[in-house]
Amino acid sequence: MKFFSILLPLMLLQACSDPPESANEVLSEVAEVSTVSRLSLLHLPASAQQRIKTALVIKRLLSKAIVAPGGVALDLARVAKVSSRIEGQVEKVFVQLGHHVKVGDPLLAIGSLKLDELIQGFLVSQVQVELREANFERTQQLYTEHIVSERRLMEDRAQFLEAKTINQHVTEKLQNMGLLEKELDALLHSHTMEGHLYIIKSPLTGIISEQAVVLGQGITPSEELFEIVDTRHVWVFANLPIEQARRFKEGDIGTILAKGREPIEAPLAYIAPVADKATLTIRFRFDVNNVQGLLKPNEYIEVRLEEAASPILAIPVSAPTLVEGVRGVFVKEHNDYRFIPVTLGQESDGWVQVTEGLTVGDEIVIEGVFDVKNALLKDSIAGD
Repeated sequence: MKFFSILLPLMLLQACSDPPESANEVLSEVAEVSTVSRLSLLHLPASAQQRIKTALVIKRLLSKAIVAPGGVALDLARVAKVSSRIEGQVEKVFVQLGHHVKVGDPLLAIGSLKLDELIQGFLVSQVQVELREANFERTQQLYTEHIVSERRLMEDRAQFLEAKTINQHVTEKLQNMGLLEKELDALLHSHTMEGHLYIIKSPLTGIISEQAVVLGQGITPSEELFEIVDTRHVWVFANLPIEQARRFKEGDIGTILAKGREPIEAPLAYIAPVADKATLTIRFRFDVNNVQGLLKPNEYIEVRLEEAASPILAIPVSAPTLVEGVRGVFVKEHNDYRFIPVTLGQESDGWVQVTEGLTVGDEIVIEGVFDVKNALLKDSIAGD
């Protein structure tokens, strides 16, 4: 009796530790069905064949897109900060915020005591030049007739040259303030107050983006009165990690992506020679034609750069599918189809790289994949 009481638990323990033979058989059968469904040839009826489109596998230049956040900035060559070169009081304002101006358009007129003094000095020096010149010419004539000495001739010549130098100095001061030669000539024939106003003119064609001056305001040379910007051409900046930045060079074309607007292509004009200390990124600058005004300075955008690559095996993204958890494609063999597992790589512009499973010249299904897959599953179920 004791013998049977000991033997029975041992028999039960042995029975629990060994898996049943039926379970191993089931797993083997499932694996076999899965392998057969992937590798066996599949024949489709003529009605289904009409919905199938195939293509040959070839090597393609598959670029890799890199998208980086960026921002729009003013082209600093198209920005002007307008100020006065003399102290005075604003007598007239010809433009306002938002006005379009061209080079040479008057912006405002300033009345200035300093300008009055310079104009007075200009007029007096011009008279002095004329008098000294006439005197020198008369002395030259007398010298040729041996009436005056050479010393007198040299003295009159020196006085004439001195007067010319003073006049030239005052003229240059007025020209540096923006007065043109024709305006200086007009001053010689006009003694009205209008001729003594200092007119500030636009140095740039663009739009008045800032205005800090009103009628009657007293101003100094250090004050900024207007800002004029030309947004027909702007800069776009973006930062890329150092390892990505090394793959591009000046002259490469980038695509500016602004929300709700068409993409804009622009050349890469500048690559910073020094990385940013905080982010360890390299700053890129793109010169963008913005005649239509689609981009606004200080707005955020994205920049896409295409990294060129060597030819690789690639197929349309519509070709791969999943069968029983395995990714693959349907390859046409004569009038039949076979499911071939593949390993995929990078994807770009509707194409995906194939690293394993296919070779150049294989004919694969690119349209109607769903129909072939359904037929394969039905065939697998019927086989079961």
